[in-house]
Amino acid sequence: MTAPRFTRSITAGPDDIDELGHVNNAVWVRWIQDVAVEHWMAVATPEQQAAYVWVITRHEIDYRGNVAAGETVTAETWVGEAPRGARFDRLMRFTGEDGRVKVDARTTWAVLDRQSGRLVRVPANVAERFLG
Repeated sequence: MTAPRFTRSITAGPDDIDELGHVNNAVWVRWIQDVAVEHWMAVATPEQQAAYVWVITRHEIDYRGNVAAGETVTAETWVGEAPRGARFDRLMRFTGEDGRVKVDARTTWAVLDRQSGRLVRVPANVAERFLG
């Protein structure tokens, strides 16, 4: 079974650019988080969104190309494997208008009970939203 994928386009603005003329590393991290949160909001039920909040515990990012102001990338994210306890790895790829991958990333996320602030096992009904 293939995991459902979530995609969105992002255009780099002038504030995203560093002194080298391309998207700053910190901006890529922000985009990774923004796309992941949008994916959660798109697939989770209102009850799940009210009950849980996700936090990043690890980033692994491979920079493969540069993106300049005004250029657009397509962000694609998916969860490749079932969760391990409270955590799962999210995969993300940003592809440029030229069809080349600009960034590949793997981020580890943990789920917290929103009310208590404590880690909880990823509920099966939440995991199924990402795994299809």
